[in-house]
Amino acid sequence: MTLLSKNKILLYSFIFLLGLLSSFGLPPYNFFFVNFFSYSVLLWILLFYSKDKFTSFNIGWMFGFGYFISNLYWITNALTFEDIFKPIIPFALLLVPLFLGLFYGLSTLIFSLTNPKKNILSILILTTSLSIFEYLRSFIFGGFPWNLIAFSFVNYLEFIQLISITGTYAFNSIVILLFTLPTILFFNYKKNIKISIFTFSALIIFINYFWGHSNLKKYELIEDNNFGFTIKIISPKININRYFQKENPSEFISELINISEPVLSSETLFVFPEGILSTIYFEDLKKFKNLFANNFSEKHKIILGMNIYENQKIFNSLLVLDNELNILGKYYKNKLVPFGEFLPFEKILGQIGFKKITQGYQSFSADNNRDLLMLNGFNFMPLICYEIIYSGKLNKSDTDYDFIINISEDGWFGNSIGPYQHYSHSIFRSIEEGKSVIRSSNNGISAFISPTGQVSEKILTTDKGFIEINSFKNINKTIFSSYGNKIFFYFLSIYISLIFFFKKRENL
Repeated sequence: MTLLSKNKILLYSFIFLLGLLSSFGLPPYNFFFVNFFSYSVLLWILLFYSKDKFTSFNIGWMFGFGYFISNLYWITNALTFEDIFKPIIPFALLLVPLFLGLFYGLSTLIFSLTNPKKNILSILILTTSLSIFEYLRSFIFGGFPWNLIAFSFVNYLEFIQLISITGTYAFNSIVILLFTLPTILFFNYKKNIKISIFTFSALIIFINYFWGHSNLKKYELIEDNNFGFTIKIISPKININRYFQKENPSEFISELINISEPVLSSETLFVFPEGILSTIYFEDLKKFKNLFANNFSEKHKIILGMNIYENQKIFNSLLVLDNELNILGKYYKNKLVPFGEFLPFEKILGQIGFKKITQGYQSFSADNNRDLLMLNGFNFMPLICYEIIYSGKLNKSDTDYDFIINISEDGWFGNSIGPYQHYSHSIFRSIEEGKSVIRSSNNGISAFISPTGQVSEKILTTDKGFIEINSFKNINKTIFSSYGNKIFFYFLSIYISLIFFFKKRENL
């Protein structure tokens, strides 16, 4: 610590590497145990510099910068498809992680303003501060709740069953508390107190594990319900570069038909991903009506991601069609990707040559409605692409639903860790909502995920084909789906109450 205190460049470099190390806890690596080291060391260094507010802010900022640049580097891949964007790749690579790192910097600044000491109170304060700013990051300026540290446990289903009660943000706060707990080893507590704290913590962890294990076992005992029809989740793996080569849409449509292998006599719902026909609008699709009519029957319904031009606006939509391309249901995307689907300050930036990353110059328009889709007696909640990453009030209807349908185009991530990170959100949403997720992704991971986060079947980014589903299991509505992110604020009130309690005892 003496060496780091004498050289700020060395200090910030070390903190940057600490943040980078922490990112290896995330998918697809899931080395969650590295965070016991990275978060505890971060807290210990913050305690050392707590009186220097400027340095405390920079410590958090550099930690966040290292964390995000190592797990969000794939954003630059979306800028490689058109020459107009290539010059800004270095800026995007640095500026996005630097901006997101500010939330960590503000967290550690607030921490330093409380004049923390080397005791359990400091753990509670840092946990609360980080939890609040991670929540704000998920909503401010449209929000980007990507790669919360809680996703370190996505492969450990027994542990994350808890989010059916807590939701992701409250669970994230628990995880931060857990990762900073080893710092107690270096506090001036008596040995028996340290042993008691770790014993109690281990007991809570084991209780949660066995409770989650019991939940998974109970789910296995639930009898399957037959749909009465077949759902085919299509994963076509059409290279996104082809969309920029103005290839004939009939080639794409024929390819989709071949991959999906329609059986004319079988009642089937085909779920195709987002963006596979992004070079045309729905009105243009009708020119290829015969391709659909000749290969699909009246027993077939098709879910398809399409662009719709309506009232001089462009909508990224999820359409339910019959084999004659009649619209049986539709959903317009609510949450648009900044710069990807719309250009902020379009009137100004558009005049100097900027455009959205996806094809065309006009920005997409967002809708505010998310009506459930009724298909074959079941209610489906539609989510397009990264709408799946948002935790909270997904269902805007008072009506309960049976499944989540998520269609996505993950080709923008390239051959990177991005598709795995995106896919991990689907597992969290399934447990939170207590609903199966039907996920169809082009160049990403397609899957059928149970209400407990178990993956019945999936198709990886390297493969193409389809997943066929004929039955499902249902569970009761979860606590989180009833109360949403109110539960996060309940947790915050507990943390804040404990902080005041320990602060009062400290001053006695």
